[in-house]
Amino acid sequence: MPRSCAERGATMPLPTAVTDVVDVASGQVHRDEPVSPGTGGPAGNAQLTARLGLALLVLFLGELVTLVNVRGLITWHLVIGLLLIPPSLAKTATTGWRVVRYYTGAATYRKAGAPPLLLRLLGPLVVVGTLSMLGTGLVLVALGPGPGRAALLAVLGQQISALTLHQAAFVLWGAATGLHVLARIVPAVRLAAPSRRGGARLPGAVPRAGALLATGALAALAALVATVVLGLAAGWTDTDPGRTEQSGSISTR
Repeated sequence: MPRSCAERGATMPLPTAVTDVVDVASGQVHRDEPVSPGTGGPAGNAQLTARLGLALLVLFLGELVTLVNVRGLITWHLVIGLLLIPPSLAKTATTGWRVVRYYTGAATYRKAGAPPLLLRLLGPLVVVGTLSMLGTGLVLVALGPGPGRAALLAVLGQQISALTLHQAAFVLWGAATGLHVLARIVPAVRLAAPSRRGGARLPGAVPRAGALLATGALAALAALVATVVLGLAAGWTDTDPGRTEQSGSISTR
C-alpha cells in the first residue's frame, strides 16, 4: 500500500532530495490529491495529466523508432511529430494550471502539495526540451534541407544551423524526458486509471473526456495537415552520396 506524503513525513522527517524522487517513482509515496466538485480539482487535474502523459509516451516511442532510418521513414517521422504537438501543448497547459493554482494559494492545490524538489527543477527542462524539439522540427520542414543546413551563426568556430538547433533540442529533450519518464511512469499508470473516492465516481469525468477527445481531434487534424506538407520533407530523403557527405543527414527529434 503506497504511503501518503504525510504518513511518510512521520517516519522519515529528514529525507534527501534523491530519496524523495525514488520513493515517488517507485510508488512508495504519493500525494494526497483533494477532490473538488465539478472538475475534480487536483485529483481530476492529476488524472488528465497522467492520461496525456501516457499518450505522449506512446507517440514519442513511435517517433524514436523512426530514427532507425530517418531518411527512409521521414514521412512517419513528420506525421508523428505533428501528432505530438496537440497533446504536448495540452499536457503543458494542465501542468501549468496546477503550478499557477498552487503558487496563487488555491487551498486544494496547496493541500495537495508540490512534487519533490528535483522533479520541480526537471519540469521546466522537459517543457523547454519538448517544445524546442517540436518547434525546430517544424522549422526544418518549412525551410527544407538546403536552408535547414545553412549556417545561421558560428559559436566557438562551430557552424550553427537550424539542423544543429534541432539536434541540440533533441539532446535536451532526451535527457530531461528520460529522467521524467523514469520518475513518473509508475504514478502515471496509477493516476490514469478510472478512480472512485468514497465509493463515488471522481467528478469531472465528462470535461476530462472532452479534453482528451478535443486533443485527439486536433492531433488527427495535424495528421491531415501532414499529408499536405509531406512534399516539404521530400528533400530530406535525398540519398545522393556526394550530397550526403557534404550536408549530413537529418537529425533526430
